[in-house]
Amino acid sequence: MTIKPANIYQLKITLNDSKPPIWRRVLVASNINLSVFHKVIQIVMGWTDSHLHQFVAGQVFYAPPYDDDFGMECKDESKYKLSQLLKKEKDKIIYEYDFGDSWRHKIELEKILPYDAKTVFPSCIKGKLACPPEDCGGVWGYADLLETLTETDNPDREELLHWLGEKFEPDYFNITEINAELAHRFR
Repeated sequence: MTIKPANIYQLKITLNDSKPPIWRRVLVASNINLSVFHKVIQIVMGWTDSHLHQFVAGQVFYAPPYDDDFGMECKDESKYKLSQLLKKEKDKIIYEYDFGDSWRHKIELEKILPYDAKTVFPSCIKGKLACPPEDCGGVWGYADLLETLTETDNPDREELLHWLGEKFEPDYFNITEINAELAHRFR
């Protein structure tokens, strides 16, 4: 008996409330496990996987089993596939990363493509802007950070530059680096 290969999902991942929008367009197997998909999101967005996360579909939460008292009722993400949450084009779910900063991402299923052995996935096919630095206070903290970096006379600027550890380029997006990391981790 031959098992039909998975379809390929073309997804757009957009960081909610980012202005201008920070986003990535990716290709993944439709039957990718949510816990693996989390790792793909971390790579394509540029996060460091240093915080808790969850997927939200409707009123249902999917996350790794937490060993603490958050009071959250979540389904174990490792037991679910993306195709169970996104079934048709234009379906959307939320991915939230770092509950303190609350980086919420809208994930939209743009296209369902037939499996093609020549298609490389997971892969990033397009995107815009750099991922914000971890722990900068969410979208609003990031906006403040960007404003402070442009103000050469702001006394907080030097401290922020030191905290960033290197020159931060908010317009930086390198699809080659992202796909090299995806290839290293998944192929």
